[in-house]
Amino acid sequence: MIGKLCRKYMVRMALIALAVQAMPAQAVISIHDDAGDLVTLAQPARRVISLSPHVTEMLFAAGGAARIVGTVNYSDYPPEAKTIPRVGDNRAVDVERLLSLKPDLLVVWRHNASSRQMEQLRRLGIPLFYSEPHKLDDIPRSVVRLGQLMGTEQQAQQSAGALQRQLDGLVSRYRNRPLVRVFYQVWDKPLYTLNEKHIISDAIRICGGENIFAALPMAAPSITQEAVLKENPEVIVSGDRNDQPVSGIEIWKQYPSMLAVKRGNLFAIDGNLINRSGPRIIEGATELCARLEQARSRRGAGQ
Repeated sequence: MIGKLCRKYMVRMALIALAVQAMPAQAVISIHDDAGDLVTLAQPARRVISLSPHVTEMLFAAGGAARIVGTVNYSDYPPEAKTIPRVGDNRAVDVERLLSLKPDLLVVWRHNASSRQMEQLRRLGIPLFYSEPHKLDDIPRSVVRLGQLMGTEQQAQQSAGALQRQLDGLVSRYRNRPLVRVFYQVWDKPLYTLNEKHIISDAIRICGGENIFAALPMAAPSITQEAVLKENPEVIVSGDRNDQPVSGIEIWKQYPSMLAVKRGNLFAIDGNLINRSGPRIIEGATELCARLEQARSRRGAGQ
């Protein structure tokens, strides 16, 4: 069955490629994705599949609600996203199911998809747009680019403008605030954090914080409790998880002499906001900034 669908797709995409060559240059849509690849469409995408929850949120923000024909598990925002057919999860997609939906564009998170499967889909001629924002101001730009690919530029520009205004407000408010040393905990067992290349590290910076593990070479390194204790952060932050009734940051309470514990600066933020690189991460950053400001208020005089 998959082979039959693949053959149909190859014929279809070959016809589209010929159409692209025959069209005037101004009619073709060409946008660079976050991998630096040029994504070219003969016409605005009408059947888009999102392969990450944050991408689904971006597509809605860009005005593409009616164009999303498939997505992955945990794509639950906005509420309408819950009704979109599923084609897989963060580990793999059901290729047969995906092809049956006849997509003309796949929007993919680079670190949340099987590279082998993505290469298979690329060989079939399905355009792939890779989404991997590294900074908060990448979010409005991503919304605009997705709007261009779907022909929904007006809605995308409106959404992007609102997001940029929120972000500019945060930057202006916290630009000159006293520095706060922050440990961001991704996971507790095993213990994971993030380096400076991750978008959450950019949020910490905008809020006037310093990621204590920014200089580590890996984007999401595994670390030891001893390494955290040695750094003695003023604040520990984590995105809470729906499947965990008690936040993983509670483990640090066994170290009462640690600065973050001593001052009560163990903060759990809604993981759906802070851990997804979509439009709502700016809401998550707003909460993060408020938490760091709370930590500043707990300092003694002269600190």
